[in-house]
Parts: sequence; C-alpha cells; structure tokens
Amino acid sequence: MDVRLTHVGAATLILDIGSLRFLTDPVFDPAGGRYSFGWGTGSRKLTAPAVPPEAVGHIDAVLLSHDQHQDNLDTAGRELLRSADRTLTTPIGARRLGGTAEGLRTWERATLVTADGVTITITATPAQHGTPGIHLLSGATTGFMLEWAGQRHGALYISGDTLWFKGIAEVGQRFKVGTAITHLGKASFPITGPAQFTMNAAGGVKLVQALQPRTVIPVHYEGWAHFREPQAEIGRAFTAAGLADRLLWLTPGVAQQVEV
Repeated sequence: MDVRLTHVGAATLILDIGSLRFLTDPVFDPAGGRYSFGWGTGSRKLTAPAVPPEAVGHIDAVLLSHDQHQDNLDTAGRELLRSADRTLTTPIGARRLGGTAEGLRTWERATLVTADGVTITITATPAQHGTPGIHLLSGATTGFMLEWAGQRHGALYISGDTLWFKGIAEVGQRFKVGTAITHLGKASFPITGPAQFTMNAAGGVKLVQALQPRTVIPVHYEGWAHFREPQAEIGRAFTAAGLADRLLWLTPGVAQQVEV
C-alpha cells in the first residue's frame, strides 16, 4: 500500500496508509507556551506545528503513546481527539480521556480495515518513560507496531516515549521490523539531574542494532526546550555506529512517501 508520512513536530505525525489516516501524539498548540509536566518539571514549546489542526482532515485513529504530558498531547491535540474515529493509548490514559479512547495493554491488538479490504493490525509494544524509578513518576506509555499484508521489509514500529530497556529487545524478538519511528531527543530537566525520559542517540543506536529496521525515522528531538540532543548529534552517533544510511529525516509539513 501507499504509505506517506508528514511530520507535524515533536512526536506528531500524520500517517496515511492506504485509505486510512493515523495521527500520532497530537500536539498543535502555537509556539511560546510554557507547560508544567508535574514533579517540578516543565518546558516551553519553541516551534509552531508545521500543519495547522484545521488542515489535518478526517482521522481514522490516533495512536497516542500517553496522555499525561503536553509535548505528546496538548490542548489543541485534545480537541482533535474529539473528531477522531478511535484513539488507541494506554489503559490508564483511556480511562482518563473517555470518549472514543481505547486502552491497549502491552501486546494487545486492535485492527482497522482500509477501503479496499486490507486489515491493519496494531499491537501495543513495551515502553518505559524514564530511567528506572523515575519512570514510575512519569507514568505509563506505550509504543505501537503496525502490520498488514504485503509489507515488503517488515512491520512499522513507533517507539513512543521510552528509553532503551529490555522490553525493546523483546520487540525485536517478536517482530520483523522494516521501519522504526523512534522518539529520541534525550528529554531531561534540571530538577531531575542526570535522569532521562526519552532515548538519547546512543539508546537509539541500541534500538536499531536490536530491531534491525531498514529505515529509521527520528522524531521527538526538536521543538521543545527540554529536548537535549538535536539532529546533528543524533546524526553523529548513527554515523559512528555505521548506521547513517538507515536514517530518514522528514521535512516538517512535507508528506514523504516511505517504502514499508
């Protein structure tokens, strides 16, 4: 099937897969806002969305890694949830959101069917939002694996906000991954010291070495003040590991066709 990805900003992507439109972690507030994430942490949004919310169109399903932090779901993003046919997220997130939100436990599945009858299976994958201990404060998150008949290189994986941990290695044992949309950026805060909340570039390299995707699409590394590793630093780490040829950098607001 034809697959096109449009990077809106941070972890927000429009995924057009056949006749279906998916939206990940919807963040559409204007630039400049300051947000509290709890426990003394917070951040400022630096960039506006590359696609305005009114231009997103019909959403068949939102794939929401978690609902508790505004860099993954903000005020304008919550409004978009109201118009989406379905929202797939963590069980606790679904309880908080209500409406069309559906909670998936790790390894649970949901399905959608395209207009021409192709079934897309979405599996919730493990994610750990922070270094051990700190992840209990930051709350539950999930990744997603999308599979359908005819994938040439393997399944489409979305890591969600996570660090490298043993759960990601298990993803590689269960699935053949062709494309990995990877949340990077080394999210961290002064008040929490060296603790990290998302993967740094080194963790991204470990993920790729474990899952062996053909294509790696970094997201969640720009647009917010608490992201510590920009594109250049990610690129250097992947080059040093001999993996630079797998990177696909999306231009914000521009639909990119991807061979899956």
